Amino acid sequence: MPFEPNRAAIRFGCGLSPKIAAPLNVDAMLAALEGPDRAAERFPVAGFEVVGRATIAVQQAGRDFRNAKSEDARVAAREARKMHLRGLREKAGGWVRNVLLRRALAQDGFRERLAFFWSDHFTAVGRAGPLSLGYLPYVEDAIRPYLDGRFADMLKAVITHPHMLIYFKQHVTVGPNSALGQRRNLSRDLNENLGRELIELHTLGVGAEYSQADVRALAELLTGMSVERETKFMFRPRFAEPGAHKVLGRVYGGAELSFDRVAAVLEDLAAHPATAAHLARKLAVHFTGDSPDPDMVRTMAEAYRASDGHLLEVYQAMLRHPAAWHAGPGNVKQPIDFVGSSLRALGIAPRHVPDDHRKLNQIVLGPMVLMGQTWGAPLGPDGWPEADTAWITPQRMAARLQWGMTVPFRLMRLLPDPREFVEAALGPDAPEPVRFAAKAAETHAEGVGLVLASPAFQRM
Repeated sequence: MPFEPNRAAIRFGCGLSPKIAAPLNVDAMLAALEGPDRAAERFPVAGFEVVGRATIAVQQAGRDFRNAKSEDARVAAREARKMHLRGLREKAGGWVRNVLLRRALAQDGFRERLAFFWSDHFTAVGRAGPLSLGYLPYVEDAIRPYLDGRFADMLKAVITHPHMLIYFKQHVTVGPNSALGQRRNLSRDLNENLGRELIELHTLGVGAEYSQADVRALAELLTGMSVERETKFMFRPRFAEPGAHKVLGRVYGGAELSFDRVAAVLEDLAAHPATAAHLARKLAVHFTGDSPDPDMVRTMAEAYRASDGHLLEVYQAMLRHPAAWHAGPGNVKQPIDFVGSSLRALGIAPRHVPDDHRKLNQIVLGPMVLMGQTWGAPLGPDGWPEADTAWITPQRMAARLQWGMTVPFRLMRLLPDPREFVEAALGPDAPEPVRFAAKAAETHAEGVGLVLASPAFQRM
């Protein structure tokens, strides 16, 4: 099948819009991705330093509370802690709003989809307090700037980010034979979580040829990676397991304890043929369907290996392969895709999306939980499921139906004519039963809801 603009907007972008033209061709899609990040400029999200500053302030308020000599001082410390948390929560609500607006209004929908894909590939969830609100700043720092570059560079940015290190408790992991480990007489127990996920999920993939010994050696190599006051990466030689470590047959490290040994193993993991195959298949599944064309996956993996892991070359191999444009049904939209493409099809303006984080929670985040997707918080480090069956259950579909029938009217009041909306949302290939339902609806809200709830709108 050849390139088709509407299919490009739906399958590889954030959906159709009555105000934003669909991509003209593959060259235009790739050129937009290589160009300036206009959506991020227009709808900004702060970097992780904001979360770090709030964390430090909350920790200080906690110390002030514990050290308080009077009831007034305890009250003041408690209020200060609430103030810092409330301030960060309000900022985080603004970040969520801006990410939704990027989905709805970005010219380059492919970039938004890729940002989500890679943030899910490198899942990291904030554990508590201010750090629980660090997901979007993490994506902004470690994912978004590397979408069209080398995978190895994104991998280094992610693995050294405080959000990732804290998620896996790597920042407090100490090598048993390190200077600190010897002083504390630590056992041979070692936190292998990041090392295991780095091989299994982030690079080679489950089923690749590696052993428990490789996981153990990689975990030893990763010791020393920590954070400074939970705000930025730092390497602590006193935490690092000394000596040489063999991972996948190659020896890393030695007398010098520095981040260089970690950087070297990350480069080699990124360049491994199994990583090329794993990433190619995962991208193909995410964008084209649960059972992607084997030749397309093979072509993408070859492009990865031939280009030293340049992701733009991999995307190009996918987008230029005929199988990417198959006419069959695409993936079922995840809730973020369903909500984002709904806003886009409605043609919303920024004023329609509330900037009050409590209202945003009522209108978007709460309903998304009912649809099966808690914002930025997958249940495990393997991220959200890709299989269509994970998203189509009676309860989750009921949540989508309820959202489609009620939320658009709450957002806009003046809704589009359903007869026009069905074209805006589904394009010229809108199924006749959906056209009929839109035409026969008694109200605009009902007609819009029927289109959004239709099986055709649920798929990419």
